[in-house]
Amino acid sequence: MYKVDNAIILAAGTASRFAPLSYEKPKALIEVRGEVLIERQIKQLQEAGIKEIVIVTGYMSEQFEYLAEKYSVILINNVDYLTRNNHASIYAARDYIKNSYICSSDNYFENNPFEESVKESYYAVVYASGETKEWCVYEDEKGYINKVEIGGNDAWYMLGHVFWDENYSKKFLDILNRIYDMPETFDLLWEHIYIKNLDVLKMKTRKYAETDIWEFDTLDELRLFDSSYVEDTQSHILKYIAAKLGVREEQITNLDVITDTDNASTGFTFLCSNRKYRFNYEKKELREL
Repeated sequence: MYKVDNAIILAAGTASRFAPLSYEKPKALIEVRGEVLIERQIKQLQEAGIKEIVIVTGYMSEQFEYLAEKYSVILINNVDYLTRNNHASIYAARDYIKNSYICSSDNYFENNPFEESVKESYYAVVYASGETKEWCVYEDEKGYINKVEIGGNDAWYMLGHVFWDENYSKKFLDILNRIYDMPETFDLLWEHIYIKNLDVLKMKTRKYAETDIWEFDTLDELRLFDSSYVEDTQSHILKYIAAKLGVREEQITNLDVITDTDNASTGFTFLCSNRKYRFNYEKKELREL
């Protein structure tokens, strides 16, 4: 058993698919069923006896500053969050990573999944009945992940936190240090690096029920979990649009982010009263399509 040294919570990304809520605050700071997402996770970690919690910020980093005083967490700023993928957040926190939980700041855990001591490195997975587009994992006869494929049928897929023991952490960071400055690394998720090195980076799965771990990629998905967002989106932008169209916020649905050639969010489309609209965030321009 490994005594958990700390938890690293990755909270640097822009969460562009969560527009327009993510235009106003980081996704980790939205309230879900009356609790701020990242605060719920911090409290669950602390309840499990994990005292050192490191939060890697980037996008709107100043909005996370209150957490240092409220929960005595350590804040690290990933200055490369716009030009690199989440491996840069791992790199930013490299001096802290030992026997560590690596967590996504936008996960909602129905029940506390964290423990003070963990047997071995693992990735949390849930089961998809039928077809899924998620990252599906397959295990060898000893239970180690030996294959990961994007998309599958009736399969376990990656969702939620991971635990790295100190030996795993050292191996991963050695690989990351070696490839960090290579141009082909910039767009890689840390999971991509893991998948390319399955023979060295041995990790098992920890299986959870479908209702244990939640992730909301869009406002429409959040509304299915927290019905308070149906009538009140908590978004000044959507309140403005609703007033402009003379409709209720609940009538604005099927939000879909628009990205430019640099993969940056410039606005979103949505449906309202069987009509499709586009809102340009930079120009504050609303038009029917």
